[in-house]
Amino acid sequence: MRLTKLWQNGSPGERHLSTYFCFAAVRLLLVFVPQLGYVHPDEFFQSVEVMTGDHFRLEHTRTWEFNNSLPVRSIVLPFALLRIPWSFYEFVAECMKAWWQLELLGTYAYVVFPRLIYTLISFSNDYCCFRICRLYGLRFEIRLLAMGSSWILLVFGTRTFSNSLEMAMCSWLLCLVSECMLRTNTVVYKKEFLEEKYDKAESISERVRIWKLKNSLPAHNLQHLMAMSTICVAGVFNRPTFLLFGAPMVFFWLLRGMGTRSITFRDFNLRIALFCLCALPALVLFIFCDSLYYQHLTLGELHMMHLSIDNFVFTPWNFIKANLDSAQTASHGVHPCYVHLMVNMPMLFNVLALASLGAFAQLLLRFFRAEYQVLPRFQSIVSLMSGAIFVPLFFLSLINHQEPRFLLPVTFPLILLHAPKLITGFSAKYPFQKDHPLLRLFYDKLLSSKASGPYLLKIWYVSNVALTLFFGFIHQAGVYPLAADISHVIATKPAATHVHLITSHIYSLPLHLINIPSSRVLHFNRQTHQRYHRPRDFYMYEYGGLPLDSLLQKVKLISGSCEVKQSGPSRRRYKLYLAIPASLSADLHEALVHSNASSYLNFELLKVFYPHLSTEAFPRLQGRHPCDVDAPHWAHDDLRGTCAAEQLPAFSFAYLNKQFSSFVHQLGLALYEIDVTRNKPRYVSLAHSGSSPTKGYSLLFVQFLICLALCIAAAQAGFIASPVTTYAAAPAYAASYAAPVAYSAPVATYAAAAPAYSTYAAAAPAYSTYAAAAPAYSTYAAAAPAYTASVYSAPAAYAAPVTTYSAPAIVSPFLKKK
Repeated sequence: MRLTKLWQNGSPGERHLSTYFCFAAVRLLLVFVPQLGYVHPDEFFQSVEVMTGDHFRLEHTRTWEFNNSLPVRSIVLPFALLRIPWSFYEFVAECMKAWWQLELLGTYAYVVFPRLIYTLISFSNDYCCFRICRLYGLRFEIRLLAMGSSWILLVFGTRTFSNSLEMAMCSWLLCLVSECMLRTNTVVYKKEFLEEKYDKAESISERVRIWKLKNSLPAHNLQHLMAMSTICVAGVFNRPTFLLFGAPMVFFWLLRGMGTRSITFRDFNLRIALFCLCALPALVLFIFCDSLYYQHLTLGELHMMHLSIDNFVFTPWNFIKANLDSAQTASHGVHPCYVHLMVNMPMLFNVLALASLGAFAQLLLRFFRAEYQVLPRFQSIVSLMSGAIFVPLFFLSLINHQEPRFLLPVTFPLILLHAPKLITGFSAKYPFQKDHPLLRLFYDKLLSSKASGPYLLKIWYVSNVALTLFFGFIHQAGVYPLAADISHVIATKPAATHVHLITSHIYSLPLHLINIPSSRVLHFNRQTHQRYHRPRDFYMYEYGGLPLDSLLQKVKLISGSCEVKQSGPSRRRYKLYLAIPASLSADLHEALVHSNASSYLNFELLKVFYPHLSTEAFPRLQGRHPCDVDAPHWAHDDLRGTCAAEQLPAFSFAYLNKQFSSFVHQLGLALYEIDVTRNKPRYVSLAHSGSSPTKGYSLLFVQFLICLALCIAAAQAGFIASPVTTYAAAPAYAASYAAPVAYSAPVATYAAAAPAYSTYAAAAPAYSTYAAAAPAYSTYAAAAPAYTASVYSAPAAYAAPVTTYSAPAIVSPFLKKK
């Protein structure tokens, strides 16, 4: 009660400031929870995946942006912000493990620790906002509240995006430019005032006093020059789009004071020259570090001074060249030019986006009507913030690939200009020059403080909380628990067992979260003091939005490859998993039924990670969805107990509850373990059959003829010409796959004491045949960013007739819960 009274008795500014501190605490708390939502793959693959994988020698994916031949990502900022802090964290983790047996290195640490660093950096946006407000006498409480409660800071500010760093650097640059503009305006005004006094002074003593006052004025012409030039260089190497955001800020810094008697074009040119000169140290540092990291420059070449232009890497130029290629940008998605303005701005800033667009449209209207007297002064804080919003917005709209996170640096100037409208409404006074009945009605019903003031802050809260929950805890939220579960599977699996994970319709899984030692680097054994290579035992296959029929063909190919390796000389045991959104479980069932694969492929549901929503596989509101507690499970082969689309909707509570349960249980990520049903060959025991020795010898003779026929078929196929190794005890599998048409009924081929292998066909027209005495040849084709399945090929299929037995039907649910 006392807290409630204090809250109610406080002034609006105090309440806003208290609410801001609550949201700031929530921002820190969301780091340690952690947020399970997965906003975009660049959150990991542009910094954390590479830095964490390199530092801890873990399996990780190096995307095309870190290609040594043409790198487009600078390594300096990720190295300084992640690699160096990881060294300190690793030292603390080793001490905790030695003293108290606490393990601090794992999937949780790999997610939380980098996010904590970026979250602390995000608070620099709040500080810059507070500093500018204090300098210019603005109300900082409502602006801090708008910034702290924005889902941009709660979600993007706590993630490891390069856009988050770009937003922080733009905020610092705006803060420095604003401070320089204020100082220049103040000093120039005082200087000109004292010069006028000096000219009007009548006595020498008064002129001496004024001259001393004028010389005591602080310097302003080159204020914050080194800091600004360094921030600009770092921003461009972080993301070259910083050129679009930083250009209007630097222009206002160069232009301050112009038009007065004290500042001339000589000062303008001097500022440009010194700005470029001060940027050289940071430029040389970034180029030198990138060249060393990407191995274009070696210490030996540097020592011998055998240097050329090819030894240096300029990653921003490579970034620009890559994005000027229309085919390259089209691979990431092509958007119309109005997406930033009409979609991304309202999604990021909701009511403040409408306020800013309306205010800018009003400025343009007044400019074209030549109403210059009502426009803000060009060298004012309003003009600076407006230029920082709409100049980059215009140029970014010309790029055909547009994502909301590209506009994150606009957050700071937009909130600084328009955040007070959350409590005052869109317009506190009539904004139009002419009084028209329709304009007056539009103002009274929508724009006035009475009409919009009580609702804007509530709309702001609701929309930002909803977007924080969606992108922070629902969107692709099953990927992180999946990585933690697979990490546990690999840590507890038997030795010499390979793990294969197939994913579809979800974002790329960061490999470093699985915590697997890398098989591509040398590891050091502290006990034997020897270096060794760790054998690879984890394979991941990512198929994006591949249709389930094609995905099932991939599953068949991978499982067949694993079976061949398990029955071969290496005897490699394996575990095969499939992770897809639960909303696709019905489609998976239909694909299995159409391909007749349920007789030999058993999909066993292990877990469903809730919540999880893939925009590539939205849940269906009505249709064949499972209504039981575990969504991807059917209790009957005939789909009894499901919500059938052909049923007439009886709008009763039971029906609505059934449909709601069906919808909710589709919001998950299902993990299946795939097993191959093994049909053992039939052996006849003479001791128990009651047959005579003559019949037994006859049966052996028939088996010998079948073996001979198989050998002749293998010889005709051309396999005996190469050296082979025969294994008589291998299990028998046979299955024929036809691509790309649906798979026909499986046919098992058995021979007495002779194994028969499977015949597979990939999506290509070529077919692969495995014979009893034929060695397995494998070719691994790597497809970025995922690992592809091994492909087997052989010259021809069997030509000789063989004895076949139809496989017995297996009457059991292929999707069963463990």
